Amino acid sequence: MIGLFDSGVGGLSVWRELYKVLPQEKYLYFSDAGHCPYGPKSKEEIILRAKTITEYLIGNGAEIIVVACNTATAASIEYLRGNYNIPFVGMEPAVKPAAINTRTGAIGVLATKGTFKGELYLRTLHKFASNAKVLEQVGEGLVELVENGEVETPKAKELIGRYVRPMLEANVDHIVLGCTHYPFLEKTIREIVGDGVEIVNPAPAIARRALQVLQERKRSSVQEFGQNTFVTTGDNMEVLEAMVGEIAPDDYKGFVFRKIEI
Repeated sequence: MIGLFDSGVGGLSVWRELYKVLPQEKYLYFSDAGHCPYGPKSKEEIILRAKTITEYLIGNGAEIIVVACNTATAASIEYLRGNYNIPFVGMEPAVKPAAINTRTGAIGVLATKGTFKGELYLRTLHKFASNAKVLEQVGEGLVELVENGEVETPKAKELIGRYVRPMLEANVDHIVLGCTHYPFLEKTIREIVGDGVEIVNPAPAIARRALQVLQERKRSSVQEFGQNTFVTTGDNMEVLEAMVGEIAPDDYKGFVFRKIEI
């Protein structure tokens, strides 16, 4: 079983890519909507939630865990790898491909406060983007839009426009989505930035890395068709079910959804 967790439904952008390459795996997805958003929380708070969630996932059969949240990865991935004897795949800041492929020498990064403060992001920035102009923007309020199912509303368009127009004025040609919630806003972002800007979604690369980890464990990457379970600690069940149904409409009826309290 592959476990995934996020502060809410954002990690479904990673599950979507995993499901494309591993549709017959068993998945246990944990939406910690009762404690969302993670962005403003301290590192200590996030580690505590990551620890609680990890123990739940392992206790329910997870053999590998994908930390499908940039903020949680930044705060807790080293702790998790140091304290649990299973593989963890975290979110990598997709600054490298943007910095390598930029034609204008300017890239934008849209992320949470927690991601921008993380050592992994800062190391990646120093290593790969020292010669590029990087415009950073905290996407305050965007996670909540996705959690509320408001991804294509005038409110979403207004807020995203406020965040990305300064990037366009600075001539960026790549915008990195530094939060797993943000790919669900990609259509609205595209309407504003046009076709001349590359929107960098790291989720496909994370799915490929998870597949590699499974293969390295010398097990089949495809198991018998299994039950997919989605649990949440919050009141976002309606949005969670709707988004899962859009991603996998043919298999949706075989999925299980539960609200839990931990």
